[in-house]
Amino acid sequence: MLSKNQLKNLKRLELKKFRLETGLFVAEGPKVVGDLAKVTAPQTIISTEDYKGLTDCSCARITVSEEELRRASFLQHPQQVIGIFRQPVYTPEEREQTIMSARNELVLALDDVQDPGNMGTIIRVADWFGIRTIICSRHSADVWNPKVVQATMGSIARVKILYESLEDVIRRFGNDIPVYGTLLDGKNIYEEELSLHGIIIMGNEGNGISESIRQMVSKRLLIPHYSTGETHAESLNVAIATAVICSEFRRRRPAILSNENN
Repeated sequence: MLSKNQLKNLKRLELKKFRLETGLFVAEGPKVVGDLAKVTAPQTIISTEDYKGLTDCSCARITVSEEELRRASFLQHPQQVIGIFRQPVYTPEEREQTIMSARNELVLALDDVQDPGNMGTIIRVADWFGIRTIICSRHSADVWNPKVVQATMGSIARVKILYESLEDVIRRFGNDIPVYGTLLDGKNIYEEELSLHGIIIMGNEGNGISESIRQMVSKRLLIPHYSTGETHAESLNVAIATAVICSEFRRRRPAILSNENN
């Protein structure tokens, strides 16, 4: 049974203020909770009797009725289990190593992406295409928001996410790596030369890439539209655009590797 105080503390984790104070976040459903538990042990598991997962977990366990789970859940349709996890904490050395991985692999950088659904989908896209690092501007949506965590469908367990000043991060590389950005004055991504490493900037839903970051983009890309009518959509959703871009980078990978080896 979940006490009133436990329920209150759980519900508080919907707010960023309390997630920051406690260093905790909430995940729901067998898939998301199970994927996270492979990486980090949950602090608490709240589940109905029919949940049979994580039997070897030594964390605190609270068994609740379906009605109690509905009251506790952040979902419209609760899924057997709620897990409370501790947010990862990285040392300065780990943060530096993660940022510098852009010298050898592709890293996504999100410039004030605000929508939790978009944020979660982008994390899921990154996981699908083997991108292990996302650097968020400090005004981007909080990835530990329950809506974001749920939208990742477990991918948040496999992608490392940092919040940094994007300007500072890009400056640290100087001209050593390509910095890609999707802009209306960019060149057709399907015709441009792409690399196996660097930073890919994705912009805010309404404003795109901010002016200060735009000036730091060294490789301007455009996803062309193929509408045959006189009018067409003004832009792509940022999560969809991220998927298109990551797909093209990965599609080119065999050819890039072949060229580098010749």
